[in-house]
Amino acid sequence: MKKILLLGLSLFMMLHVAAQIRPNQAYYNYINQYKDLAIEEMMRYRIPASITLAQGLLESRAGLSDLVRQGNNHFGIKCHNWTGPTQYHDDDEAGECFRVYADAKESYEDHSKFLSRQPRYSSLFNLSIYDYKGWAYTLKSCGYATSPTYASKLIQIIELYHLDQYDRATGYDRFMAQHSGADMPGNKKLLHPIKIFNKNYYLYAREGDTFKSIGEEVGISWRKLAKYNERGKRDVLHKGDIIYLKKKRNKAPKEYKNYVHVVKDGESMYLIAQKYGIRLKSLYKLNCLSPDYQIYTGARLRVR
Repeated sequence: MKKILLLGLSLFMMLHVAAQIRPNQAYYNYINQYKDLAIEEMMRYRIPASITLAQGLLESRAGLSDLVRQGNNHFGIKCHNWTGPTQYHDDDEAGECFRVYADAKESYEDHSKFLSRQPRYSSLFNLSIYDYKGWAYTLKSCGYATSPTYASKLIQIIELYHLDQYDRATGYDRFMAQHSGADMPGNKKLLHPIKIFNKNYYLYAREGDTFKSIGEEVGISWRKLAKYNERGKRDVLHKGDIIYLKKKRNKAPKEYKNYVHVVKDGESMYLIAQKYGIRLKSLYKLNCLSPDYQIYTGARLRVR
């Protein structure tokens, strides 16, 4: 009986650990959104990008916390020696004061300054930027967080999502770093994750979005956004619409060289052009079609 209980307890612990380390899509979205910003901060302040990302993921619950939604605070930094705007939330004690930032970029930079300018964290900068374990344990010993498992959680996140690959980065996407944190003043919605395809940047619209609201979020003229996407600036957007942030290209990526797209029910020439990140007129030209061509289910189209 004792052996059965021990076996059951061991199995429970194994399942509990497995559940803890299971990859989460929200984490992947957060990493894609902010990895270039973390690399930029690493190059400026010599803080491992893996540590910055892991702290951001843990402290903000992958951008889903009230601290982020209400004040763009990705790292749970409190109001000590802070003269800027504030917000109040329960943490170690009820109603504690936390810093508020204009956007994620400001939060990431303040996190770098917070670590690099305080004597209590000076020992961190004696460590290699490739020693993420040393950084995690030293952050805990310096008092960044009260949780006894803080260091192990950071390490677990870094290893599960292979964040240490960004510590070896020699460059970063400046557009992504610049636009990963842009937000409208007072906007309580989560930012649209920005993705990359066919040497372009895009995001998925949400119901209620407009070219104007997206333009204000990413810092691009809404008239330009509409033009890039070959639509009217006042067109109604719907959930799932692909919105490109730069002018689309004439051909799909090289991996589609010999690929043929088979038209499905409900697809239009425009939707197909958006799917492959190419201009509508280019899709017609690639297939030697006239502008009055009537698309039909089962039609075969070249995209490169």
